[in-house]
Amino acid sequence: MSVTEEKRPAITTLSSNNARDWHSLAPREALDLLQVDPKQGLTQEEVTRRQEQYGRNIMTQKKQQSALVLFLLQFHQPLIYILLLATIVTLLLGEYIDSSVIFGVVLINSVIGFIQESKALAAIDALSKSMSAKATVLRDGSKKQIDASELVPGDIVLLQSGDKFPADVRLVQARDLKVDESALTGESVAVEKHTEAVAADDVLGDRFSMGFASTVVTYGQATGLVVETGDKTEVGKIQESISSAQNLDTPLTIKIKEFSRLLLWVILGLSAAVFLVEYLRGADPADTFMLAVALAVGAIPEGLPVAVTIMLALGVSKMAKRRAIIRKLVAVETLGSTNVICSDKTGTLTQNQMTVQQIMAGGEKYTVTGLGYRPDGEIQQDEKTAELSSNQALEQCLKAGLLCNDSTVKETDGQWLIEGDPTEGALEVAARKAGFERRELEDQQPRQDAIPFESEYQYMATLHGGENPVIYLKGSVEAMLERCSQALLPSGEQGDLDKQSIETQVEQMASEGLRVLAFAMLQAGNGQSRVDHEHTSSDLVFLGLQGMIDPPRKEAMEAVALCQRAGIDVKMITGDHAVTAAAIASQIGLKGNQKNGQLVAVTGKQLQQIGDQELPDIVEKTAVFARVAPEQKLRLVKALQSRDRVVAMTGDGVNDGPALKQANIGIAMGITGTDVAKDASDMVLTDDNFSSIEGAVEEGRGVFDNLTKFIVWTLPTNLGESLILLLAVVLNSQLPMQPVQLLWVNMTTSVLLGLMLVFEPKEPGIMDRPPRPTDQPLLTTKLIMRTLLVGFLMLISSYGLFLYELDQGATLAEAQTVVTTVFVVVESFYLLNCRSLVRPIGQIGWFTNPWVYYGIGAMFLVQALFIYTPFMNMLFGSSPLDGMQLLRIIGAGALVFTIVSIEKQIRFRLAAQKRKAAPKREQLA
Repeated sequence: MSVTEEKRPAITTLSSNNARDWHSLAPREALDLLQVDPKQGLTQEEVTRRQEQYGRNIMTQKKQQSALVLFLLQFHQPLIYILLLATIVTLLLGEYIDSSVIFGVVLINSVIGFIQESKALAAIDALSKSMSAKATVLRDGSKKQIDASELVPGDIVLLQSGDKFPADVRLVQARDLKVDESALTGESVAVEKHTEAVAADDVLGDRFSMGFASTVVTYGQATGLVVETGDKTEVGKIQESISSAQNLDTPLTIKIKEFSRLLLWVILGLSAAVFLVEYLRGADPADTFMLAVALAVGAIPEGLPVAVTIMLALGVSKMAKRRAIIRKLVAVETLGSTNVICSDKTGTLTQNQMTVQQIMAGGEKYTVTGLGYRPDGEIQQDEKTAELSSNQALEQCLKAGLLCNDSTVKETDGQWLIEGDPTEGALEVAARKAGFERRELEDQQPRQDAIPFESEYQYMATLHGGENPVIYLKGSVEAMLERCSQALLPSGEQGDLDKQSIETQVEQMASEGLRVLAFAMLQAGNGQSRVDHEHTSSDLVFLGLQGMIDPPRKEAMEAVALCQRAGIDVKMITGDHAVTAAAIASQIGLKGNQKNGQLVAVTGKQLQQIGDQELPDIVEKTAVFARVAPEQKLRLVKALQSRDRVVAMTGDGVNDGPALKQANIGIAMGITGTDVAKDASDMVLTDDNFSSIEGAVEEGRGVFDNLTKFIVWTLPTNLGESLILLLAVVLNSQLPMQPVQLLWVNMTTSVLLGLMLVFEPKEPGIMDRPPRPTDQPLLTTKLIMRTLLVGFLMLISSYGLFLYELDQGATLAEAQTVVTTVFVVVESFYLLNCRSLVRPIGQIGWFTNPWVYYGIGAMFLVQALFIYTPFMNMLFGSSPLDGMQLLRIIGAGALVFTIVSIEKQIRFRLAAQKRKAAPKREQLA
């Protein structure tokens, strides 16, 4: 019996209960607990047994609803109930074309919703694919390449540069190992790994003794012990989080559902009441039923879902021009209601291009202008161009950064890109800003030998020939100071090394979020052709420091300021270190808790100690979260949503998937984003730039405004139509409009008039106002009052003219045609009032939206066909009108326009006086 079989329970207990603690165990402890010899690996017999116990190294697909159920659920909405009712009503009326059109709208909306939800579920499939790979393992004492799905806990895997970790691995041996964990942790640079145990409570980004599934080895070699597979890996836990994240309704859909539910019961109630009243009067049941049907048709806003879909689609088109691709239509409106943006740091708020910003050499401090990899800028001292000839230490420090360097900067299609390590690329760019050219220097001082960077020694060294052979070194400050005995002075002479002064300068640079590298040199002997650690162990000459950072985007800083002015909180959630994150956040201008004038960053380790009850308060006050684990991002989003916040969340990595799906609107990066992030998101930025989010929010607000304008425009018509039919019932008179005429008005005016509001430009100051409160109803009290006003004006003008025409001897068909045309004309005039819900039309410009006039012209033309063509007369029961009848109808429309304009003007002036008086009250207070 093998040792593995004797200790079988220990494996099960540890793997299931202490999965988070592998990083805190020494390599030998981990090997003993999983009963494996690192030189032999598992036997095939043991692999088979463990595969039976743990299953395959794949992520379990959660059972999803069938496609049919998912499709049918799209009809489970109050507004859809109303449209289905309208479909049945028009079908009963024999209006087969109109019935088909309305049902077509329902079907199209349902298909779009079905497609969107199906795409959202693709995030989990993308996660599963991220784990499919080959793995090199040690089994039965031999190396084998197997499918990663066959791995089991206890397998010994061998990794080298370019390999993807096939499971969660405890490192047993590591040589100069660097791993790109950006997709999982958000860390902006490759992480140096080692085998030493770390603290049990260290967050994911600080578990340097571990390698995680789906991350990639960028440098070095390693031997690892598989400790978690499949669903128990960190990426597997993310899949579980994505599956459990809620699909939230948007603010608009919530309000429309509430409004539609209320409208549904009002329509059914009124129709039932009318039917009952007429039936009790002894009216013919068939006529009574048709009257109830007419009332239902008049009250149903058939054009609302069409308008919502088209307005959102146009918003998608506008946002695409501002580099934001919308994957789900409702995201357009959600952006307009957003009041918190949780943004990643690297590439979104920053350039994602390391840039040297400060240099200290020869005891003097310099600043470097210019951002990113483009070599535009200069070395300055006291805002004046620095003279290299006046400081030999500065010249040598820049040369060391350029020559002790394995990366290159190249221009491709107008873009400057780094081939190699971004840190080394930043050093070359700094040297080029001082006028150095790499090829020229390498011709003068060709490289003879090099010591590559090793984590054990924390430096790189290169030997260069030429007239004055020299060894240049770059590395950590500690490694350089330990080996230096002298410092190069500005004159070129060597002087005493003031280590304390240098350490003070390093602390200052680090407090500003700069990553600091130190540089040194050593004169080489003539004819020396190789360099090793013995040559560089002591007596080096210290040259200086270069401090670099991934600088904030200028446009992102402006966008953040604009968002904050618009009442939108911006929070940074990043996998980077707290000091760097806080420094960047301060430069960008984020607002949050401060200490000694500096923004305070809450780390992932601190979040672990904060309970769910206290978290919402802390999240509200904090602007920066650093070293955050994937599940903590999800927790932060939920904490904000518990305060009724509408949250937009950006992300690009696998780790961002759950938070992107949970957020009210998930925003993925188009350039650096993983498939998982994109599939879980509602919107994708094509330029990975925060300023594009601000632009999308602005467009979203404009779309929401226009949707509100459409609703405020269309409801008075439905109200007026319902009231005129109810009045006819109360007075026991003839119907002023036939059901088919009601349908004609509702459908044609929605398309030809209401949809022209889609093209209404954004109103001035749209980003100067706070976000719309989440508890604010779709229609405010003021808008409800205006809706009632216009609805009653439509009732009075249409029914008054109806009675007048009958009194003048007009036929019923003529009188009904007059009523139908009154609604069309009044809606046309009222459309001008609805171009702004607050400002008088003179303030927004009469001709800033010419589409309104095109729509009115088209509506009048179509209505003329309705009135004067025999075919339409036969189809809709209409009749030709004379000139005086048309004049009276236009007069009714002009009267409504005038009254509403006066009401808006009064409200606008009162609001302006209130705003003007507010500062005075504040001063008195």
